[in-house]
Amino acid sequence: MHYISTRGHNAHQTFSEILLGGLAADGGLYLPVKYPQVTPAQLDAWRGLSYADLAFEVLSLYCDDIPQEDLRALVRKTYTAEVYCNGRADDSAKDVTPIHWLGDEQGTRFGLLSLSNGPTLAFKDMAMQLLGNLFEYTLNKQGQELNILGATSGDTGSAAEYAMRGKKGVRVFMLSPKGKMSAFQVAQMYSLQDENIYNIAIDGVFDDAQDIVKAVSNDHEFKARQKIGTVNSINWARVVAQVVYYFQGYLLATKNSTEKVSFCVPSGNFGNVCAGHIARMMGLPIEKLVVATNENDVLDEFFKTGVYRARKSAETFHTTSPSMDISKASNFERFIYDLMGRDAVKTAQMFKDVETKGGFDLSQDPAYKNIAQYGFVSGKSTHLNRLDTIRDIHAKYKVLIDTHTADGVKVARENLQSNVPMLVLETALPIKFAETIEEAIGRTPDRPASFIGIENKPQRVVDMPADVHQVKDFVAAHTGL
Repeated sequence: MHYISTRGHNAHQTFSEILLGGLAADGGLYLPVKYPQVTPAQLDAWRGLSYADLAFEVLSLYCDDIPQEDLRALVRKTYTAEVYCNGRADDSAKDVTPIHWLGDEQGTRFGLLSLSNGPTLAFKDMAMQLLGNLFEYTLNKQGQELNILGATSGDTGSAAEYAMRGKKGVRVFMLSPKGKMSAFQVAQMYSLQDENIYNIAIDGVFDDAQDIVKAVSNDHEFKARQKIGTVNSINWARVVAQVVYYFQGYLLATKNSTEKVSFCVPSGNFGNVCAGHIARMMGLPIEKLVVATNENDVLDEFFKTGVYRARKSAETFHTTSPSMDISKASNFERFIYDLMGRDAVKTAQMFKDVETKGGFDLSQDPAYKNIAQYGFVSGKSTHLNRLDTIRDIHAKYKVLIDTHTADGVKVARENLQSNVPMLVLETALPIKFAETIEEAIGRTPDRPASFIGIENKPQRVVDMPADVHQVKDFVAAHTGL
């Protein structure tokens, strides 16, 4: 399996060669030369596998330069019930991502794919824990070290830091938007005292932090000298690890591979739903991929109109589903590359237009007129929708969901189809957004014992303007390189 850039850089590379990096040399994102295909017979053969063994089957199609016995050991080390059982002690913990069926609505089964069982109580743990083990394995093999520069709107940062803390040869420099995350998210990240973890609070929004990470990635001399890598979802390994739980959700929701399932995905940076797109391109029988946005509705606007209009920082809303407060979706480029028939020249020009003109318009393009074949539909949710949905799900099913999952549930209900099960990808435990949960139902949600009092712990963070040069100087000063 070899990988190419969405912008045309034609040097085919292996999984291990792109693992530690982020952007390709031309500023594009990596994708496989072609998606491996999974047959109905393979799908049925995978029924009943543990999550770790299913992950091996899926990932081995993409990571064929890692010895199979090593890859199997890595996924079995990563995906254990002990790591992925926060807040859940029932038999379904063995599934790692169990389905929590809510009930029947509009003639179809409707439920949550539980992805928040990991150490930081968010779906980002599903890929990040594997990434930490892959990084340590590869660095040890190569005798190298890595300085990770990342950006977070909330959950990526804590998932990355918890996955990388104490890892040999790895430092993490995580940028986050100052004052734009929940108190719990802030405490999860900033309370870590590990010497290899550095938190930088940027005066701006997530997109400002993400732009800094991309600018550093595009400074090839600095990136090489400082041994810079990334854990954001521009990193291919992050995305492909998330593909696995679409297969797991499908297999748990069906009895045979003739059935179809729809997935609704709360989305900001398009990484989570991009993994669903890849699973569908591999042959997983997904009927619809429902993209749910909050008030920052760039993606909803595109899927409804064909116009991609990235917002400026001042136009990005600070909402009660803050991990989706993103107005420039990095992973969207991967889908656009496929939509445009893998035309790298067109893709490169379109994303140059994003930087210079603020977006692009495909409304009259023949490619957009064929978009239905990819299964995407979309919808938007607001603060009042979130409150109403949290209250309704709690009253009707005695289940408490977080604000992002509420966005997903609201939009999923608008796109139910008779006899096609709908799974909403749960994104986090409600405690991460306690203030809004209390506003919705009048009480704060329960929290795992290990996180009691986390907001009162000493915090270690550096405040900084949204300036790439100051970030570079900080990284250089703390790497000794």
